Amino acid sequence: MNTYGSIGVYSPLRKCMKKTVLLRGKTSLVGPSNVDFPSGDPGMYQLDITLRRGQNLAARDRGGTSDPYVKFKLGGKEVFRSKTIHKNLNPVWEEKTCILIENPREPLYIKVFDYDFGLQDDFIGSAFLNLASLELNRQTDVTLSLKDPHYPDHDLGNILLSVLLAPREEQREVTMLMRKSWKRSSKFQTQSLRLSDLHRKSQLWRGIVSITLIEGRELKAMDANGLSDPYVKFRLGHQKYKSKIMPKTLNPQWREQFDFHLYEERGGIIDITVWDKDAGKKDDFIGRCQVDLSTLSKEQTHKLEMLLEEGEGCLVLLVTLTASAAVTISDLSVNSLEDPKEREEILKRYSLMRMFHNMKDVGFLQVKVIRAEALMAADVTGKSDPFCVVELNNDRLLTHTVYKNLNPEWNKIFTFNIKDIHSVLEVTVYDEDRDRSADFLGKVAIPLLSIQNGEQKAYVLKNKQLTGPTKGVIYLEIDVIFNAVKASIRTLMPKEQKYIEEENRLSKQLLLRNFIRMKRCVMVLINAAYYVNSCFDWDSPPRSLAAFLVVEDMLEDEEEEDDRDDKSLPRSDKITWLWYCTSGILQEDSEKKGFMDKLYAIQEVCVSVQNILDEVASFGERIKNTFNWTVPFLSWLAIVALCVFTVILYFIPLRYIVLVWGINKFTKKLRSPYAIDNNELLDFLSRVPSDVQVVQYHELKQDPSHSPSKRKKNNPG
Repeated sequence: MNTYGSIGVYSPLRKCMKKTVLLRGKTSLVGPSNVDFPSGDPGMYQLDITLRRGQNLAARDRGGTSDPYVKFKLGGKEVFRSKTIHKNLNPVWEEKTCILIENPREPLYIKVFDYDFGLQDDFIGSAFLNLASLELNRQTDVTLSLKDPHYPDHDLGNILLSVLLAPREEQREVTMLMRKSWKRSSKFQTQSLRLSDLHRKSQLWRGIVSITLIEGRELKAMDANGLSDPYVKFRLGHQKYKSKIMPKTLNPQWREQFDFHLYEERGGIIDITVWDKDAGKKDDFIGRCQVDLSTLSKEQTHKLEMLLEEGEGCLVLLVTLTASAAVTISDLSVNSLEDPKEREEILKRYSLMRMFHNMKDVGFLQVKVIRAEALMAADVTGKSDPFCVVELNNDRLLTHTVYKNLNPEWNKIFTFNIKDIHSVLEVTVYDEDRDRSADFLGKVAIPLLSIQNGEQKAYVLKNKQLTGPTKGVIYLEIDVIFNAVKASIRTLMPKEQKYIEEENRLSKQLLLRNFIRMKRCVMVLINAAYYVNSCFDWDSPPRSLAAFLVVEDMLEDEEEEDDRDDKSLPRSDKITWLWYCTSGILQEDSEKKGFMDKLYAIQEVCVSVQNILDEVASFGERIKNTFNWTVPFLSWLAIVALCVFTVILYFIPLRYIVLVWGINKFTKKLRSPYAIDNNELLDFLSRVPSDVQVVQYHELKQDPSHSPSKRKKNNPG
């Protein structure tokens, strides 16, 4: 919509994604200034704020507590709102935001409210932060006393912040660029190309931080039983990761590995917080620590034992800094695969002769984002300001914005390193808006194994859930080069988790869909039971006779029967344990909880049931899709593995194979203490798409009668 500034995922400041705001402040001198700001056009300043916590906030609810959240306002506009912390007068937020301002003499207005469901939120207190009194390029811890103008003598508590004010020369260039674009609309394309150069500087990462969360030691007990249910949150800039929850332990063993992108050459600081999970109420804060990446040497794995501040115990981490992966953005004139020498070098890199060299580098992906047609009009003028986001797992790159156009042409080439050939390429089109997040226009999801190299295709855009079409098509040309042996070995390793995925929420439609999927899997088992039962009824004499001979053969080996009984016992124990845990969540401390606590607990149980149904149904569907040849590469891989296993069994007795397997499993932790636990069969099945994913990845056919290419294109306004 506008050509003056942007926020969210498409801001020129990529390190401040989703919470970057560009504002023109009004001249307002507030208090003495420690910094001599230039008169006239002061340029751009970046204000990094960490909302730490509140202390002794005023109670606004009947129970003597509050549900506080914080708002930041600048120039009369809301620029940030924190999450709500329920039933706590000493809340811990630890939230970061980044605000771009043009006049640091404008004070930041901070207001704290008590959230009331279905009612008007209660005002707790407010305070001003005088930005002109801050020293440039120096982080400052600030404690602000909350006041109510109507009751100035009341003590309403304190808010603790960490602030850093720094000039942004690069942003002044962006601002002048965008101001010039107001003067002549004919310069839109030129301005967009120049803006893409600034995007390129900000969004391409210079390295990768590989983090392995090993364990926690002697953590603080937060529950009445003297234990905790700890999990860990990591944050580096806009990148976040949340570990799994380890129930009822003070010495959790996580063994989780993930990667962050490093955007700054001098490194960065990873903020780590440890929490105790509580069903139906606010999670308890256990402690925090930080990792300063600038103090770590590159291309080396560092074992860190981080003591927790404001708590007890420590975390054990493995941190490795490596050089950047081969991710690039260029124009169509710069094409690696069209250069014979570069193409030959890429093909040589992923040839079978180098199958055991750098096992993490599976392949090479090149994506040409050419253009889109007949997009949805998101602005009141009947136009849109579209830009494109290209994602491969946790790698995320963007095009420039084409203003006031429903048929934009980007003509950009993106290249990625492939770590898993079963990854899905996601291309999303957004509309740029001022002072709010981007509007969604459409999305496509393309599995790498379904790509036809070198073919320019028109992909029909889908809705956010990828279940149905929306307006418009996008033209892409994609090339994939990979090493089949590396890809096969990588299939048997843990799948990379996306750290920007939203947490699952309770949805009636989703719960019903998962129930229906689960019902289908159960019906398959019931039909199988009917089939077995029909063998006893001699409905088909040949089938019953064959079944009788099989049973007789099985009964001859009593040891195998005992083993089968032993295997069935743990399964029944798991079912009993799952039923006990599910019912226990509702029964535990039921007398001590209020109505809202019970409501939160029921909602959490429903979300858990919804997720369990999804996991069980997906497991059954993945097994079915393996035999249905939904992904031929995986089905062939399974056949090859079974053939190899059959040949091995022919020459080597089964007991020796089991002996070697057992020795490997029992000595794995001794040989590699920090190895990530995995199950090769489950890792293989995680790559097979479920029925829901098959629908999401299905390519929609373009309606020839409504083809945008047959209609006259809109003139760019």
